Amino acid sequence: MKITIPSIVVLVLFALTGYAQSNYAVKGSAIDTAERKTLENATVMVLNAKDSILHKFTRVKEDGTFAINNLSAGKFVLVMSYPGYADYTEDFTLDDKTQTHDFGKVTLTLKSQLLKDVIIKGQIRAIKIKGDTTEFNAKAYVIQPNDRVEDLIKQFPGIEVDKDGKITAQGKTVEKVLVDGEEFFGDDPTLVTKNLRADMVDKVQLYDKKSDQATFTGIDDGQKTKTLNIKLKEDKKSGYFGKLDGGIGTRDFYSGTGMYNRFTAKQKFSAYGIASNTGKTGLGWQDSQKYGSSNNVEVNDNGGISFYFNDGDNGLDSFNGNYDGRGIPKATTGGVHYDGKWNKDNESINANYKIGQLDVNGTSNTQSQNNYTGGSQINTNTDQNFNNSMFRQKLDLTYLIKFDTLSTLKVSVDGTYKHGKTLTDYLSIGRTGQLGNDTLLNSNSRRITNDEDTHIFNTSLFYTHKFKKKGRTLSVLVSEYINNADSKGYLNSEVDIYNTQTGAVKSSTLTDQLKSNTIKNNVLNSNVTYTEPISKKVSLIFNYGVNINKGTADKRSYNKPGGGSDYTVLVDSLSNYYKLDQISNQIGAAINFKGKKQSFNIGTKVSDVSFQQDNQFSGDIFKRHFINWNPQATYEYNFSQQRSIYLYYGGYTNQPSINQIQPVKENTDPLNVFVGNQGLTPSFRSNLNIYFNDYKVLTNQYVYFSVGYNFTSNQIVNNTTTDIKTGKSTIQYINLKDKMPVSYYANGSFGRKTGLLDINVGLNLNANSNTNYSYTNGILNNSLSASYSGGLNISKYVKDKFDFYVNAGPQYNVNKSSQQLANNNNGGGFYTRGGMNVYLPAKFRISSDINYTYTAATGTFGTDLKRTLLNASLSKSFFKANNLKATISGNDLLNQNVGFNRSAYGNSVSQNTYTTIQRYFMFAITWDFSQMGGPMAKK
Repeated sequence: MKITIPSIVVLVLFALTGYAQSNYAVKGSAIDTAERKTLENATVMVLNAKDSILHKFTRVKEDGTFAINNLSAGKFVLVMSYPGYADYTEDFTLDDKTQTHDFGKVTLTLKSQLLKDVIIKGQIRAIKIKGDTTEFNAKAYVIQPNDRVEDLIKQFPGIEVDKDGKITAQGKTVEKVLVDGEEFFGDDPTLVTKNLRADMVDKVQLYDKKSDQATFTGIDDGQKTKTLNIKLKEDKKSGYFGKLDGGIGTRDFYSGTGMYNRFTAKQKFSAYGIASNTGKTGLGWQDSQKYGSSNNVEVNDNGGISFYFNDGDNGLDSFNGNYDGRGIPKATTGGVHYDGKWNKDNESINANYKIGQLDVNGTSNTQSQNNYTGGSQINTNTDQNFNNSMFRQKLDLTYLIKFDTLSTLKVSVDGTYKHGKTLTDYLSIGRTGQLGNDTLLNSNSRRITNDEDTHIFNTSLFYTHKFKKKGRTLSVLVSEYINNADSKGYLNSEVDIYNTQTGAVKSSTLTDQLKSNTIKNNVLNSNVTYTEPISKKVSLIFNYGVNINKGTADKRSYNKPGGGSDYTVLVDSLSNYYKLDQISNQIGAAINFKGKKQSFNIGTKVSDVSFQQDNQFSGDIFKRHFINWNPQATYEYNFSQQRSIYLYYGGYTNQPSINQIQPVKENTDPLNVFVGNQGLTPSFRSNLNIYFNDYKVLTNQYVYFSVGYNFTSNQIVNNTTTDIKTGKSTIQYINLKDKMPVSYYANGSFGRKTGLLDINVGLNLNANSNTNYSYTNGILNNSLSASYSGGLNISKYVKDKFDFYVNAGPQYNVNKSSQQLANNNNGGGFYTRGGMNVYLPAKFRISSDINYTYTAATGTFGTDLKRTLLNASLSKSFFKANNLKATISGNDLLNQNVGFNRSAYGNSVSQNTYTTIQRYFMFAITWDFSQMGGPMAKK
């Protein structure tokens, strides 16, 4: 064809006319997923979504990019094809808000690889591999009316959900569940999976989420979190949904939950409330995480080099506000969530408010044995009654603004108020024994009350900027942490020391004291990180940070004057008032290499720390100066998209705490008194870790193992001096100079779907060991604790028929001390955990779960423990949408739930039993409601 000036003019006029008619376009690039090479001349087509008629097409350029301009508004399908590769398809929409759709890097997969790793159901792709992301298409799976996201993901190969909602994907625990890429209500996983309707879901993406810093720079810092991202259908992003459920049980047990969610295209609003005494203190299986802010910037600060004060620690008992199964809980809690976007999505806000009251009451019994050189023993039996309560409220807010395509600012603020109360009664009886003798040694009766208020405030600013040169970045983090805690309580105790020959009381000590503690702590952190690419594969990272820590700790004990009723006499030996000033400067450098299949990062941080502690009572000034090193190295090799190995080394300097340093006696437990040590110096801990993961989608097969080895130099250990004649002990912390504590762990798991019965079968093996040191009466004690276990896992899920899982295996524990090799706490055991659901006609369902534990007798404790926890329920759903359900359930049907724990440390072994929730029956009603996507009928 001959090109002439008139033809050029005609072409230009045609192009201008087309541009005047429409400026809609698509663009992107095409690469091979395995070789990471560009696919030149690949065909790119735009089809009308309605009738699949070809709208426009082009070919991929030499540099791998493509672009199609002059499109019109509407709904389309992009199809990309290349010989030997599976076709790539993706729906998209062009409108006034999205005039240009950027597909980014489109990865095509070889058909041979696709047959190994991808399942195709009918004409709909159930799974799509996009780089390091596995995407599940919800349309390819069967869901019933009123199913939840949990019911949907149970059908995904490689993903398991247990009875509590805990999600395991490809052998790893899923810690985050996002909605359209955003954190939702404090990032509580089960809040989404148990409450979001399955028919609202378009796609579910599974990937390893990187930290904010790594996501921004593109340089892996080793911080990864297994994450599910729930992508909603476009027509399901507006409307409301929620549920109400309430139950009344025997023995005055009850449970009630209400939740309401309202979504629009740019905003989400949610609210929930809970009232229960069945152990349900939150909406998910990670209750302790849910109440904290998940919006903090995920970057490292100054390497954990700060000294710190313990929150509200005045030597009295305190309550952290979490329920761990000990005692009977009574919880009332609620919260509100809001997030929204505006200014063309360049600005967004995410806010949460949570409030709650938790009361826990119960009893506990602890039997302990302390062994000493020469065969001496002190056996102690302690009975405890506890009444704990915590009122807590928290407000957190995150604001994000994108100034342009290169710069962003993230501002996070959160404030917490906590008011805790404790009342604990102890009665301890100590007996001394040698070669079988058992003689009364001492008794200790104590009542401790404590009332504390804590105010916490956090704020951070995270600024990021990308330069025009690819890979060159700058980020600045400034954060401040403020913690003010006030506590006041009373110690009343009576300690009797007995004559071991006659059994008569030899001495008696009464204590009646008021204790107060005021702590103020203010920490200011700043960190600047700069990355500079020196080639396409190699980058340099530099950072500098300043940490300023200022605080005060005013701890006082008061006695009553003779004949007086008020506590006005200051006990100097049990009181102190310190001021702390610390400043540290940290500088670091690292080199990062990232190739097609492998990457590594190696570097270090060095910190110069100056510390000054002023004793406001005596006027003494205590100064310290440290140089801390924090080396780090990572290496990752990706054999394929689903198989990789990862190696990590990290070195950390650990500072002693203020309570370990300050030379002040503590008499909360008169038989066990702690004293400080100003001569403590930091310890250094080295961590070595290896992770391997291999996953095959078609057979649902995964192989995962991790190995870790840790060792610590200059470890801070206990130095205990015990008077065998009275049972009194004085504990001080010292540095271990000539020994190095070590520990290791090894975890491995294998699983796959069998072809014969179409069930999932897995095997897991676990081992860990810790070697620790301590001094007892001047003699170095070497204690070993180790645990070995294995288990067989079997599970199967058949939609609307049944599902079950079983996990069972043996375990063996080793606990021994060099001072008493003849006495140990070695023992075996066996466990079984399982559950099932059977779906019956007329919308009935039977559910049950069982947990069996056997703990064998040991050389120290001559009795074994067998416990079977069996729960079951019968439920029936009503209406077409199954949105009304009635349930009758039984908890601990065999009435065998007894709190139990055995442990060993140093020259001491102990056994603890405690109150916990036992058998009850409950009747509950659950109502789900929803109005999503315009004309959808109420359900």
